[in-house]
Amino acid sequence: MKTKRSDNRQWLDTSSTGWCGPAVSRREALRRGFLGAAGLLLAERLGDAARADEAPPAGQPGPAKARAVIQVFLWGGMSHTDTWDPKPDAGYDYTGSLKNAIPTNVTGIQLGELFPGLAKQADKFSLIRSMTHRNNGHETAAYLMQTGHLPGERLAYPSIGAVFALLKGYSVGYQGLIPPYVVLTQPQGRFSEAGFLGSKYKPFATGGDPNASRFEVEGVIARGITDARQTARRDLLHKLNTFGSALPDNPQLALAAAAEQQAYDLILGKGREVFDISKETPALRDRYGRHTFGQECLAARRLVEAGVPYVTINYPGGWDTHSNHFATMQRQGPQLDQGLAGLLQDLSERGLLDSTIVWCCGEFGRTPKVDWQPPWNGGRNHYGNVFSVLVAGGGFKGGRVVGATDAKGEEVKERPVYPIDLLGSIYELAGIDANAKLPHPMGLDAHVLAPGEAGAKSAGRLKEIM
Repeated sequence: MKTKRSDNRQWLDTSSTGWCGPAVSRREALRRGFLGAAGLLLAERLGDAARADEAPPAGQPGPAKARAVIQVFLWGGMSHTDTWDPKPDAGYDYTGSLKNAIPTNVTGIQLGELFPGLAKQADKFSLIRSMTHRNNGHETAAYLMQTGHLPGERLAYPSIGAVFALLKGYSVGYQGLIPPYVVLTQPQGRFSEAGFLGSKYKPFATGGDPNASRFEVEGVIARGITDARQTARRDLLHKLNTFGSALPDNPQLALAAAAEQQAYDLILGKGREVFDISKETPALRDRYGRHTFGQECLAARRLVEAGVPYVTINYPGGWDTHSNHFATMQRQGPQLDQGLAGLLQDLSERGLLDSTIVWCCGEFGRTPKVDWQPPWNGGRNHYGNVFSVLVAGGGFKGGRVVGATDAKGEEVKERPVYPIDLLGSIYELAGIDANAKLPHPMGLDAHVLAPGEAGAKSAGRLKEIM
């Protein structure tokens, strides 16, 4: 039995397996009804942790350098030539108004003019300028970049975040109050992130706005409800719970009580504190940027600091700039620069960058040549032939560039990098065996990555920056 939340995020699952619920008798249904739906959901969540030894082994290829991952997903696709692979000599039809490149603190590496903050942090990250998959569809390209598998195959594979939730979360006894896969603030919605793993492995999407006066995390912080009122509600519930008081030794009720305590620890205790970014100094918040993206980056740092294995930041508003491209870049580019530079600097200062992978890209890039024709009037379209990725921390070296594009940024010139190469490198640094078998509800043969898939291309792991 799976219970959908009204907000359609489903991170609580009544299934004992996480994929499909068993049939129950009328007697069992009545028993569950007495226990109470909310308590049962969380109780079975605790039961999942107790059954962690039933999950498949993670398959450790070597010592893990990365303990956590922060993925900054620029959904819609960000222009590589306006950002991390500038082509200042390509001409106005290619550069538009963003014709300047700026130096960084690493000799020989330049960025687009909108990224002065990242230019000061270039020693902390590497750029992959030859990412390619030649897929121009939002859904299919996102699936490729998030799973490493080809779209249209028989199986719907889980995203990298869901794989982390399984192999770095529940299968190794993750006990955190916050689910092991978190999205700030909205799920991308382009495909099912959990794939065949089921709703248990979907990300917990926070909702809310971390830049607001109060970060109203769904299911944790309710609008208009004070802590005192939440406490009063809990006390009233306990007074009314005569059934539970009459059966103090019932193991199911004891499990439900433990689950209730866990829920209130999340709502009123340590779990809630993780999302309370007001505890950070005003100066640090200013460094990240007082905008939604900047404060999402700050919240992501707090989450990995608290032990969450995988955090995705879905850039608010996206980068699907078919029209108004340059106006959007002038607005969003500086925000991306400030938030991402602030994150890298903060992680480094706190000693977290060595154990935290940060990777940032969209599902593809944008056409290097500007489309001046109506209705686009100066836009850039979908472009999967070549685009750029920023990687940092967790075993990735800084101050390097992988691959190169031609003079106008239209094709890979040297060292192509495919989705399976990038994701495989992240898995390796996290100590996850890319050949590990994934549990399929029908027993089908499925693995984290499958280099042997028909049509799947690979040029090898990113050993030059690992």
